[in-house]
Amino acid sequence: MTFRAVLPLLTVLALCIATIMPARAQQGADLVDLRVLPGWRTASGAHVAALEIRLNPGWKTYWRAPGDAGIPPQFDWRRSQNLSGVEVIWPTPEISVSGGLRTIGYSDVLVLPLRLAPAQVGGDIKLRGTVDLGVCKDVCVPVTLRVNERLARAATKPDPRIAAAMASRPYSAAEAGVSRVTCRITPIEDGLGLRAEIDMPRTGGAETTVIEVDDPRIWVAPARAARAGNLLVAETRLYHVEGRSFALDRSGIRITVLGQSRAVDIQGCAAG
Repeated sequence: MTFRAVLPLLTVLALCIATIMPARAQQGADLVDLRVLPGWRTASGAHVAALEIRLNPGWKTYWRAPGDAGIPPQFDWRRSQNLSGVEVIWPTPEISVSGGLRTIGYSDVLVLPLRLAPAQVGGDIKLRGTVDLGVCKDVCVPVTLRVNERLARAATKPDPRIAAAMASRPYSAAEAGVSRVTCRITPIEDGLGLRAEIDMPRTGGAETTVIEVDDPRIWVAPARAARAGNLLVAETRLYHVEGRSFALDRSGIRITVLGQSRAVDIQGCAAG
């Protein structure tokens, strides 16, 4: 079965999910609590804040790339005031396997740091918007949470909870000792194949490699990875969700290696 043949089924499933989302989202509000940690204004003029997401016991939510099953978080900050940009700083997630499916996310309490760029450095930021999450236990429930918080310019004392979450992010390629990253892209039926070769020290134990691209219309299959010493090789397949032809920008390829000792976040790759 080709990817184009699968698309009608995916469309039907998406419509079914959209139909049940409003009722289930209202029920799911009892499963998760969100509050804003207002944070502090840095010397550079950026404001560092965080979303503190508390889940009911046994429930989990998802990383930006949720794995084989799950709902990635979505953020809408368009109703905010004095805000020109938001960067989400993702702490290193957990990997779990259930029913043969691998998912990537967080349990218990997630402190999700935000680096905010004010439109006017001298003013407060009014952070208003919505956060859409999938929360799962035996079933998955979509939840929409609302944010309405004033972030004062005068706040300058760092919050240790946010600082700890920022420190738990994956290492950069330079920090992890990555010496070379190449990607070979080849045409396959209905899509593209990608083979990444990464020269880097081991990250401890079994390693999971996640490949993302900067175009949300491109679906990326779970990567298969193997090691030979310091060389990590990961392979995946990519398809356009509308069945169209497409090209890849190597600078927009993001590779995350999740090991037992540390994680590594690699931005971009050279031609291989």
